[in-house]
Amino acid sequence: MADLPDVAALRRLRDASVPALLYGPPGTGKTSLVEAAFPDLITVAGDGDTAVADFVGEYTQAPGGGYEFVYGPLVTAMTEGRCLLIDDATLISPKVLAVVYPALDGRRQITVKAHKGETITAAEGFYVIAGHNPGVHGAVLTEALASRFAAQIRVTTDYDLARTLDIEPRVVRVARNLARRQDSGEIGWAPQLRELIAFQKIAGVLGPEAAVSNLLGIAPEEDRDVVAEVVSAVYGRAVTPLALGRQI
Repeated sequence: MADLPDVAALRRLRDASVPALLYGPPGTGKTSLVEAAFPDLITVAGDGDTAVADFVGEYTQAPGGGYEFVYGPLVTAMTEGRCLLIDDATLISPKVLAVVYPALDGRRQITVKAHKGETITAAEGFYVIAGHNPGVHGAVLTEALASRFAAQIRVTTDYDLARTLDIEPRVVRVARNLARRQDSGEIGWAPQLRELIAFQKIAGVLGPEAAVSNLLGIAPEEDRDVVAEVVSAVYGRAVTPLALGRQI
């Protein structure tokens, strides 16, 4: 990334207070990259049910009776000057995400309406980075969200890294081939690092033939013929999806 190691590039963006949006297929290692870059990370795992309280906090019952306000991860990251990862940010309702926007603006402040209208000001070091999986059902990158993240970085699987992780070389060849076809628009899916690591684990437990069959089985049905063609060409044999056989 910009002739820098990925981790170093993200740290420079943080030093310059430039929010970053990492986007790419699920399983490419976006979350792992952020975790490696920022040891002080706090994560909000986004989905359609994520609420404002999941960011700023809410009242909860105290051990001695009564209720007390417990701050959420956004407030904690702001007051402690830490990095906040909003994972799967585009699955979160835009109305909910709006609570984060003032912290990304020049004021770097939010108002916690649920707690006496308290104003929280970000400490030095506070940083926000978000993850987005384009094409995932329900993932919508709104203009309001995109405009808050000046750096938008595409993350793809590092197949050279897969080799260093001792992933079986032939399945890495399969993945590279399918990734090229995906880039050309021929298919919509290619195995990412997550699938390659799973392949290696399955091969260790059930054997390489089962792992290859499973790889074909997890491919989307509309892409399966192309995946089967590529897998068969690399492995030199016909491959079918993993299925149950003898019961005993």
